[in-house]
Amino acid sequence: MARTTPGVTRRRILDEAVHLFATRGYDATSVADIQTACGLNPGSGALYKHFPSKAALLEAAVHDNLTRLATSTAATADHQLPDDPREALRTLADVVWAFMAADRDLIRLMIREFTGFPDLFEQMWQGVVATVYRRGTEWLTTLRDQGRAAVRDPEATAAVLVASLTYYPILDVLIGHTPGDLAPDRFLDAWLDSSVAALNLRA
Repeated sequence: MARTTPGVTRRRILDEAVHLFATRGYDATSVADIQTACGLNPGSGALYKHFPSKAALLEAAVHDNLTRLATSTAATADHQLPDDPREALRTLADVVWAFMAADRDLIRLMIREFTGFPDLFEQMWQGVVATVYRRGTEWLTTLRDQGRAAVRDPEATAAVLVASLTYYPILDVLIGHTPGDLAPDRFLDAWLDSSVAALNLRA
C-alpha cells in the first residue's frame, strides 16, 4: 500500500472511525477494526501516531465535523432569506436536509452514543443545531412584526417547524424508512403547504 501524507491519513482515520462507530457502535469497534478499514495493518499501531486513544479519536472526529458544520451553518445563518415566505421556507428545508444528508453517519453516531458522551455532543447541539432554531425564531419574529405571519410564539413555532422537517431524514437514517414511506418531494411539498397555511403567511 502506498504511503499517504499524515494529513490524508488522519482524515481517512476520522472518516472510517465515524462510519464504524455509527454502524457498529463505539464499544463494539476496536482500534484494529478502524486500522483495517483504513487499509492499515490491524496490529501496526499506526492509529496511535495520530490519536492517543479510541476516545481521543471519537472526540477529534466530532470536533472536526463540528467545526466544519458550524462554519457552514454560520454562513447559512448570515445569508439573506428570500423575501417570499414560501421560498424562504424552501431555502430552510434545503439547507437542513442538505446538512443532514451530508452527515448521516455523524447523526447516527450522535443518537447512538449520546448517553456515553453527553458533554461532547452537547457542543454539537449548541454549535450547530441551536443555530438553526435561533435563525428560524428570528425570521418568524420579523415576519410577525411586519404583519406578514400569524405567529403567537416564534420560538416554539420555529421548534415545531424544524422538528417536523428533521423527522424525515432522522427516521430514514435510523431505520431506512421515511414517514409514510413518502418520497422526499411529496413530504416537502406537504410540509411547505401546511407551514404556509398554519402561519397564514403573506408575501
